[in-house]
Amino acid sequence: MVTLESPLVAALNRLLDAESWARERLAPFAGETVELRAPPLPALRFSIVEGGRVAPGGEPRLAITLKPESLAALLRGEAHFMRTVDIEGNARLAQEVLHLARHLRWDAEEDLARLVGDAAAHRLAGMVRDFAAWQLDAARRLAEGFMEYAQEEAQLLAPRAGHAELRAGVAHLRDALERLEKRIERLE
Repeated sequence: MVTLESPLVAALNRLLDAESWARERLAPFAGETVELRAPPLPALRFSIVEGGRVAPGGEPRLAITLKPESLAALLRGEAHFMRTVDIEGNARLAQEVLHLARHLRWDAEEDLARLVGDAAAHRLAGMVRDFAAWQLDAARRLAEGFMEYAQEEAQLLAPRAGHAELRAGVAHLRDALERLEKRIERLE
């Protein structure tokens, strides 16, 4: 049975194979397992094996949980993102995993060059980078606009105490209107 971890393990190992410094940093943690949680998605577990590579499964010694607001925080920057991440377990391993997350990058252009050649790979990678930058900019602007809207609208909304006062006033007005209607009926 193929799990979600299998393709991710293959991708992580491809990245680690390209960067010997990354494998050297993970090698001392051989035998330990990292669990990545991003509710509502299923948790992903990666065991570190000899040589600094990863394999699926194992009992976690480190759990990294991304909160629902993590994606929005990522758009605001790494400092905001890190405030939305809960880390439980081996602190040294957590430090190494976070270091790798910050510095380990896939050189897609190099892999693409093997398939389509250097010039085409450079162009395609440039188009993808431009598109991704455009999407990130649009998401950032949308998030900023939403935050500004929420802050401006919050000033227009009545506070909770104001709602209670308004309800009491409406009830008093309704009762007064009913009394007035009864008086008019008696006069007719």
